[in-house]
Amino acid sequence: MNHYFTNNSDIKSNITDVKVYINNQEFIFFTDNGVFSKKGLDFGTRTLLEAIPVLSGRVLDFGCGYGPIGIYIKKNNECTVDMVDINERSLDLAKKNALKNNVDVNIFKSDIYSNIKEKYDFIITNPPIRVGKKILYEILMNAKNHLVNNGELWLVINKDQGAKSLVKDLNEVYNVDIVSKNKGFYIIRAVSNWQIVYLFAKIINWRHIL
Repeated sequence: MNHYFTNNSDIKSNITDVKVYINNQEFIFFTDNGVFSKKGLDFGTRTLLEAIPVLSGRVLDFGCGYGPIGIYIKKNNECTVDMVDINERSLDLAKKNALKNNVDVNIFKSDIYSNIKEKYDFIITNPPIRVGKKILYEILMNAKNHLVNNGELWLVINKDQGAKSLVKDLNEVYNVDIVSKNKGFYIIRAVSNWQIVYLFAKIINWRHIL
């Protein structure tokens, strides 16, 4: 699955556009070979977006792909939206799609959180499951370092991809709610709480997450 955290320039480009509806709102997105869900909005992302409440403040769309999460959020909320990915083709598409859908967002490249300098009120992601558990947990557990106190990480994961065990592990460093379930997809809200983080680190000496 080359679109996950890779930049494979050998994949032939074939840009197409797709029309999607999210909460009865029409969007046109450019997609291409080598990016996630090139044929249209995937069910997990749609389920996530339809579950997210009104947002404000600063929002990070992590692993933005061609941009549906960040673009939808900016279109429907009074907030500042940053969008990051490591796949350069995805970033180029996200910039085109932001213009196409007339939203003002900040899109830039980041290898996980290497270029993230801000603290966010919300981090929202359909995480790249196929990168493996080690990197996946690095993404999700370290998100709290880039959230304000009581900031929220929102994500979607399928039960067949380890949703139940992930919820259990997230509870070690966040206050976690399962917001909804739909056809096996779990929408998870994890609230950062630095008192929990420091207590957990002290108990098990997990210094690398701090």
